[in-house]
Amino acid sequence: MKIQTIITADDHPLLLKGLNDFLLEKEYNIIGSAHNGMDAYNLIAKEKPSIAILDIQMPYMSGIEIANKCKENNIDTKIVLITLHKEKELYLKAQELNIFGYVLKEFALEEIENCINTVTNGEKYFSPKIKELLDGTLFTDSRLNELTPSEKKILKLIAEDKTNKEIASLLFISHRTVEKHRSNIISKLNLKPKTNSLLIWAKENHDKMF
Repeated sequence: MKIQTIITADDHPLLLKGLNDFLLEKEYNIIGSAHNGMDAYNLIAKEKPSIAILDIQMPYMSGIEIANKCKENNIDTKIVLITLHKEKELYLKAQELNIFGYVLKEFALEEIENCINTVTNGEKYFSPKIKELLDGTLFTDSRLNELTPSEKKILKLIAEDKTNKEIASLLFISHRTVEKHRSNIISKLNLKPKTNSLLIWAKENHDKMF
């Protein structure tokens, strides 16, 4: 039997039963379950479980609100959120609240065991699936996805302070083709066509892009 104590909460009875059945089959120590946010928080406050696996959207209190209240009241339970939502705001809020796990509901049974084991070791687990979805959009919108592979390659070289001539030489294309790509990139990123606007943007976002 796993030594970690766990409570679960979801307002969808079938989803909650499916999660509980899976965890019990894996011999995790579930000490309680709730069908709404208020009951979930009261259960956490009373039982002080090691881990609370919560649906992010529930009646009375959301998973985020529960995490916030636990933080305010110095409850050490590690919060894991299971969600259908892929919005970057919720993801960033979860990180801000020191939430230990963030798993997409569609991959929950596939990832939850790995998540619990990671959290048990004191490390955070954020679903690789949501990281993949958000990595390209956390710092900008879908404009970056509109760039062609060639334009992204040129943008990377611009961020590395390469001149048009150097880029042309490295990619075996003409100077004029580089200029055309630059113009297209500026247009797609909706930048002002002033001197160095593209260089500044590329440098500011280099670490997040590549």
